[in-house]
Order: sequence, then C-alpha cells, then structure tokens
Amino acid sequence: MVVAWPEIPGAVRRGVTIQSQDAGPLDVRLYEAGVGPPVLLLHGWPQDAWCWRRVMPLLADRYRVIAPDLRGFGQTDAPAGGSYNGLTIGADAIALLDALEIERCHLVGHDWGGFGAFAAAIAAPARIASMVVLNTSPPWLELSPRLLWELRRSWYVLLLAAWGESIVLERPSLIARMLRGDRVQDGISRADAHGYAARLQRPESARATVLLYRSFVRSFRTVLVKRAFDDLRLTVPTRIVFGAADKALSPVVLRGIERHCDDVVVELVHDSGHFIAEEKPELVADRAAALFEQHPIDGLTNS
Repeated sequence: MVVAWPEIPGAVRRGVTIQSQDAGPLDVRLYEAGVGPPVLLLHGWPQDAWCWRRVMPLLADRYRVIAPDLRGFGQTDAPAGGSYNGLTIGADAIALLDALEIERCHLVGHDWGGFGAFAAAIAAPARIASMVVLNTSPPWLELSPRLLWELRRSWYVLLLAAWGESIVLERPSLIARMLRGDRVQDGISRADAHGYAARLQRPESARATVLLYRSFVRSFRTVLVKRAFDDLRLTVPTRIVFGAADKALSPVVLRGIERHCDDVVVELVHDSGHFIAEEKPELVADRAAALFEQHPIDGLTNS
C-alpha cells in the first residue's frame, strides 16, 4: 500500500538507522526541525509522528525537535522477530539518541510513547534532562476499587489484542471513529483521522498493533499482580499533563505517583481528551518549554 506521507511545515523528513537491543539494525523515519537543545517526541497508537505537527513549530524556534515514527508504525521498520511493548519503545529511544550522537535530551511522550518515555528515563536517567508525559499510564498503579472500576475504559485493549490486525486492515473507519470520538476540542479533523487509519493499514503496522496490545494485556499482571516496577524510582524532573476528559484512560491511574518520583507535577486539563497534543498544542508546548528552561542541558542554550 502506497500512502502519501504528510508534511510538517519547517520540518525535514529523513531516516536514521539505529542499533536496537533485540532486532539489530532498524531504519527509523523521523521529522526534525529547529536548532538548539534536543527534544525527542514519542507518539502513541493509533498515530505516527505526524501527531506532533502542531507542537513542533511552537518549539522549533528554540530547540532541535525530533519526532520519530515508533517501531512498526509510520514508515519505521517493523521487525518480525522484535518486541512491541513500552520497554522496547524506551530502549529504541535511547538507541536513537546514540545514532544521532545526542548525549542528553528533553523528552515528551504521549500514550504508548509516554510509557516508553517512563522506561527510557528510568533505564537511562543521565540521558534525559527533563520529561513531559501526556495521557499515559505510569508503570506504578495504586490498586483500589476505583482503579478496578475505571479499568473498564480499557475494553478496547482486549479487542485489539484479539483482533487488532484484522480491525486495522478491514475496518479503518472504526479506527478513524476512535480517533474522533475521544475529543473535546476539534484537534483531529475527519481527514486527519482517516489519514492516520490509512497509514496504519501497512501490513507491518497492523501486525505491530496486535502485538503491542497483547503486551498490554500481559502488563496488567506485571504491573498489578507482580508489582514488577514498584522498586524502580524516577529521578528525572517530570511534568504530567493529562487531558481529563480522556475516554480511554482515567486520571485515577496517576494516584500515588509522587511516591515513585523525585520531582513530578501533575496537571489535569479538563477541556481536553486523550489526544491533547492535537487538542491543546499551545498548552503542551508552553508546559514543555517552561520545564526545559528550568533544567537546561549543559553546554547548550536555547538563546
């Protein structure tokens, strides 16, 4: 399937080969714009790096902004024998920094990219100067009756884990409706939503979808039962900006997060849904720039 790739004004589209931990060399396609301290943007599902089209221009006058397609999505490689989960997203992010010869960066992640941001910052805190996370579940969950009730919003996880590949390939209109259905502001137009769904129909991306959500199902046991991440601590300065009208994820997942972080601030944005980078790009860029300025990268300025 050949799909016209959308542009981001002022951004360059290029490929970079990274050395992944599990699948060897991977070709990563990315957008890049601006000069200054590096900022890495990690997208979520069912999107690709184009979701940052409104945020990138607001940061590119002060920062070198890099937005890759995650493994399996957009135009990035989809290794048949590779892993598709939040930990791998984080490892790929660090590998991309290595390939670009970037010692430290600021990091922004949304959805799956947000979990990958948590993973990268915990695994390699020296590489991340500061981090903004958007509408993402952290690797620590405070078990409670309220959390168990709110997990009903995640019904789609089981659907995608079982039939995600066929849904992506055969029901692109359903993917488009999912994108448009979770919004307060009109950040994703009908054309935008159908564009995402069409690009997701790459067979490798359809397969990556089902593998990603099967890992999500497994993670419920890892996080809630085995408590696998409870001993891990986040030391990177972090701001969580969460669209509180999110229909897929409740802010209740953030309860108790302060116990696992040295420096974290949570902001609930009540007039935004899940796709906050497209609904409220000015707010996201403002919060990110304010945090980055508080934690400059040695030897680099945004002047």
